[in-house]
Amino acid sequence: MADSEHPRLILHDFLSLDLCKGFTYKSIDLQELEFIHKSCSTIGYRENVFSTTLSHLIATNSPHLILPFLPIREKLKEKVEEFFGCEYELFIEFTGLISWCKGASIGWHSDDNRPYLKQRDYAAVCYLNSYGVDFNGGLFHFQDGNPATFIPMAGDVLIYTADTRNVHSVEEITNGERLTLTLWFTRDKSHDEDVKLISSLSKHPCNSSDTYSKPYLPFPASQNMYWFPPEESLKYQSGFDIRCGRLHVLGYQICYKDARVKSSMDFSDILLEPLHLVRGNDLFDKEFSNILHLLQVVQFYHWKGPTELKRSEFKMEAMNVVQVSMSQREEIRLLKVESLKDEDLAEVIFNGGGSVENDWVSFCDVVDLWEAYTSNLWDNLVFRLPDWIANQSIFYE
Repeated sequence: MADSEHPRLILHDFLSLDLCKGFTYKSIDLQELEFIHKSCSTIGYRENVFSTTLSHLIATNSPHLILPFLPIREKLKEKVEEFFGCEYELFIEFTGLISWCKGASIGWHSDDNRPYLKQRDYAAVCYLNSYGVDFNGGLFHFQDGNPATFIPMAGDVLIYTADTRNVHSVEEITNGERLTLTLWFTRDKSHDEDVKLISSLSKHPCNSSDTYSKPYLPFPASQNMYWFPPEESLKYQSGFDIRCGRLHVLGYQICYKDARVKSSMDFSDILLEPLHLVRGNDLFDKEFSNILHLLQVVQFYHWKGPTELKRSEFKMEAMNVVQVSMSQREEIRLLKVESLKDEDLAEVIFNGGGSVENDWVSFCDVVDLWEAYTSNLWDNLVFRLPDWIANQSIFYE
């Protein structure tokens, strides 16, 4: 779609194409990126916005989750260079999963409208879910040129210049969660995202010969990065922890190890400790190392879905599901009170989370599947990291 005054390009169903020739996956699974975001995101850069950046994945010991981004990054970079005629001139400046929830919006602006954003030349927005299905509101409007309005649908990509030739706005989200993979590109090598990421990876344990049995277990960032709304993160008197909020909308609660919450411990410290998963009166008697570990497994289960997993009644005896005791119930309630000051707000913000019917047999299978999936990505990362460091570029061949 050519417009010399307002250069922009719309690619419908771009992410349904076979983008991964030579890659581990045969095709892009949009739900895989959704899984990563919903299990790793933090408070975003605007009101009612949440984000997952590649640097944050490294910082929380989930650098292996960068790998599913790579085929999309590379293909989008090729497409932007091709459309704007700047082959071999661009660097990726930023890659991130960004979700906008009820109340989020932005007025007319260009993407380089701040002094610290002047390095941005082009933008690519990949929509991972659909208007009218997963969310309402959130329509993308251009101030000038055609098309004037873009209706986001899963798999579509919108590419445009980051300057004043493509001033745009986004309508307020009225319901649901609008999720995108957003990239900005620059001609300025000093803002190359890859160099910064490789610097962090070079200092990360994945680049060390020191290993332990499960090196891929995530570790949370500071608590204030997970509290909504962020202005309450110093006192926690209203709002909710977004990790606990995502579990809540799926119908789960958490229980501290041995169900003994120490009065001397802040709830944010408790979330760093081993936890159990609870649903209704059932407690899954397996320890997860912390809240992020538990959330990743739950979101992985939600991604794969119990209907996709092979069920076997013969596995029932191997399940470690016990009934919640009276003392545990009280501890669960107290922890919920602390982490979910406002349950209604969590349900409003994460509306559409979709509580699914839980099948503990399938869930047991998912624990093993998550470990296999994660371990495979980790091994791939460790294998490729020396070449990334040598070339100062993140790529997948």
